[in-house]
Amino acid sequence: MKKFLSVVLSSTMLIAFAGCTSSETNTSTDTSNLVGVSMPTQDLQRWNQDGENMKAQLESAGYDVDLQYAANDIATQVSQIENMISGGVKTLVVASIDGSALGTVMEQAKSNGIEVIAYDRLIMGTDAISYYSTFDNWDVGVKQGEYIVDKLKLDSTDETYTIEFITGDPGDNNINFFFGGAMSILQPYLDEGTLECLSGQTEQTEVATVNWATDVAQARFENILASYYTDTDLDIVLASNDSTAQGVTNALVSSYDGAYPLLTGQDCDVVSVQNIISGKQEMSIFKDTRDLAAKTVEMVDALMKGSEPPINDNKTYDNGTGIIPSYLCEPVVATLNNYEALLIETGYYTAEEVQP
Repeated sequence: MKKFLSVVLSSTMLIAFAGCTSSETNTSTDTSNLVGVSMPTQDLQRWNQDGENMKAQLESAGYDVDLQYAANDIATQVSQIENMISGGVKTLVVASIDGSALGTVMEQAKSNGIEVIAYDRLIMGTDAISYYSTFDNWDVGVKQGEYIVDKLKLDSTDETYTIEFITGDPGDNNINFFFGGAMSILQPYLDEGTLECLSGQTEQTEVATVNWATDVAQARFENILASYYTDTDLDIVLASNDSTAQGVTNALVSSYDGAYPLLTGQDCDVVSVQNIISGKQEMSIFKDTRDLAAKTVEMVDALMKGSEPPINDNKTYDNGTGIIPSYLCEPVVATLNNYEALLIETGYYTAEEVQP
């Protein structure tokens, strides 16, 4: 099996040559095997991996693939999906930019008899969604919270630790699960005073980050550090993912003289793995997108063949029109102690890629 890196590199070169946000558009006149894959952006490493990996696996399964990246622009994503519909796709896989902004175009898909799988981000407020493939997103937050509790022995300590919070885009339904799962673990320690948030910013709306953007996260944390942590150590930062964690790290480098806090993350981006190795980030949640892509390909294959796709959850994800049948993959904690086994030995990265 060819290394995943080669798939990403070859596709990246194709994108650069074409000079557009689209990875590849199917040009065949036969659309009977055509699958549309809509990804939100190429600005975050994980969406490049998800999109290219799924495209490779779908093509290996015998399907033609129209893969598009929307540059984090909702109107662009809507237009790209409309073009996929008019181009004759039989099944759509959509990772939305804003889960509440695609209702109209999803209805177009439904009226054309196109099955839609929401990928990793649930699309809200429409019954045009057939299935949902993702990781157990509540468990992502739970694992982050439990890591903090276990690492600092919060159940038995007499110490008080300072903590700040950052999560992702307010239009991404996943932050309800990431942040909610983490706070289900950490809120009791805030209530009893073992954890103290000096900024007072503990509500999801206060700690959200538009587009999960690293620069937005950095700007917010530079302000927090300057306002609350000039004479006090910051002990913990609960960051829902790696792009926001990297913003926190950038702020720490530029604006903080103390020891690095225990910093969480998610996605095992290369930069964050490098930061784990160099001691700037404590952990990340590894979500093996190869597994999620493989399961999504299974779901697409079943739909294209008129059979029932695999699901393992029929109770968790309600998009406002009812429960969406889902398949949830398992997230795994990655740290300095196990990153080599999780990421290097499995071929997800090479050792050279992640060296600081």
